[in-house]
Amino acid sequence: MKIVMPDKVSQTSLRMFQEHGFTVIQNPGLKIEECNALVQDADAVVVRSYNLRDLHLNDSLKAIGRAGVGVNNIPVDRCSEKGVVVFNTPGANANAVKELVLCGLFLSSRGIVEGVRWVLRQKDFGHEVPRSVEENKRQFRGEEIKGRTLGVIGLGAIGVLVANDAIALGMNVMGYDPYISVANAWMLSRDVKKTENLESIFKNSDYLTVHVPLNEDTRQMLNREAFAVVKRGVKILNFTRDEIVHTGDLIEALKEGRVGKYVTDFPGHDLIGVEGVIPMPHLGASTAEAEENCAVMITNQLVDFLKNGNITNSVNLPNCELERGGDTRITVINKNVPRMIEEITEVLAEKDLNIEEMINKSKGTIAYNILDISGAVNEEILEKIRAINGVVKARML
Repeated sequence: MKIVMPDKVSQTSLRMFQEHGFTVIQNPGLKIEECNALVQDADAVVVRSYNLRDLHLNDSLKAIGRAGVGVNNIPVDRCSEKGVVVFNTPGANANAVKELVLCGLFLSSRGIVEGVRWVLRQKDFGHEVPRSVEENKRQFRGEEIKGRTLGVIGLGAIGVLVANDAIALGMNVMGYDPYISVANAWMLSRDVKKTENLESIFKNSDYLTVHVPLNEDTRQMLNREAFAVVKRGVKILNFTRDEIVHTGDLIEALKEGRVGKYVTDFPGHDLIGVEGVIPMPHLGASTAEAEENCAVMITNQLVDFLKNGNITNSVNLPNCELERGGDTRITVINKNVPRMIEEITEVLAEKDLNIEEMINKSKGTIAYNILDISGAVNEEILEKIRAINGVVKARML
């Protein structure tokens, strides 16, 4: 099998693929036209931040792996239509992002950034610098976070870690997430006060951090209406996506003092130089440990899918795993409509092929099946399954 990496991904990933007998083409900096040429006969593509939105989805392509969480650089809807499974690595970089969020929390509470900038301008004052420091340090005075309230919107892998560490730092923490998973709920400190509405978090938080996926419900969720009800002087931390915040409304809120500080890992042109904004160059997952964790995780997921058909951490298909059995394994991606399983099994029954084990899972409008068959399955049988109305992709392993 052939893997294309048009991005700089950990060498550990490259080595792992090669150990499984895969051919890997790693060529960072490819133009999308060059990438499309390489992907013509590839089985999978692995990226970090490389833009694949204009990627040609050839029939050979079975999967795209994102060594990270956000998939804005991947045409997920088109992938679903073509039966290309999109994987990501939730949690692999969570600790790295959490640590930067905590850094942002401290930077927003004290005049650290402003103070450092001021000191760097004092170089020409020579031996007068210590005296000048003592005379001017008061202008950079801040506040302690202990006893303050942190509102955490989104209690996923990162949000839970931030909330728990904030509790350990002596903060009062409010959490909001109507879709929190059972696993994350178990991990969340019982000292976190859970709330059922955003307005309560807005009104009571001295600090606000957002950890939600970008979708139509969350796009520009921090806007004029939200800033109108936040606690005056709130410090906002955005390590999710820039589109979560309405930039124009934010700048207005900063000027009026309704927002005290805004720390973001996604600086846009309009925010550079705005008083009260602390911009970072997208450093959230930029640690050696996070990059390694993401690379190992995405490689393991892709190897298991390409060799065994198992799906773990897909953003467009359901998680679906089955221990191998039988002589041949068939996987089928189909539209989530009635009678699909019946029609697939009829094709196998016509050839006297017995299904030893199978699993079917769905996610929205799409479904996935793994079938372990006793006996040999040939290409003719596979073509009959592909010809069923509603089948998107079928392969034999």
